[in-house]
Amino acid sequence: MSKAKFGSDHIDNEHRITLGLLNAVHENDRVSQRSIASDLSIALGLTNTYLKRCIKKGLIKVTQAPANRYAYYLTPKGFSEKTRLTAAYLSQSLNLFRVTRNEAEQIFTTCMTNHWHRIALLGNGDLVEIFAMSALDKNLTLALFANTDTHTLSLAEIPRLESEVALQAFDCVIVCDMSDPIKLYALARSLFPKERVLAPKFLGLDKANGAAAGETA
Repeated sequence: MSKAKFGSDHIDNEHRITLGLLNAVHENDRVSQRSIASDLSIALGLTNTYLKRCIKKGLIKVTQAPANRYAYYLTPKGFSEKTRLTAAYLSQSLNLFRVTRNEAEQIFTTCMTNHWHRIALLGNGDLVEIFAMSALDKNLTLALFANTDTHTLSLAEIPRLESEVALQAFDCVIVCDMSDPIKLYALARSLFPKERVLAPKFLGLDKANGAAAGETA
């Protein structure tokens, strides 16, 4: 994330509020504006303004719920924006490597416990590299399925899968992509049972079923 994107306290705060709002809706579709305002330590009116802005941008959809309440849902666009802002925050705070390395260790432990030794990494960029690095001291066989044709030198020794069909030869897949994780998650779920599709928790893919299915506002 370029520094121009976070070049002022105003923009910092705007992204913080937007990310907090998207996270709140992601965690609880019946969350109230008052609860969001309290959690983010902002005025109720400001919460309403940001919520309306997110709805207008197509990041959140709203439906009528019983007892004159409303239910809020992230759209695929909203989920992608939440992932982008999360990555920006982690990168800015220099926590991306530490958080992802911890996630990778936990995921690889799960794989080895289940005797899943052939693992395909889905994605491109920093997360894939950190996962690949974390696997170096483990008895695992990795392959890469990327959504672009670019990859760095550090991934040169990992075989690249050229087709979706080739993924089925692996024990499980790990979605480690911050540009379009929903698309890769949907692909993985079309080929593997849910328990064999893994991902860092901060991507929020455990609650992405509706978005992965293409739910729109």
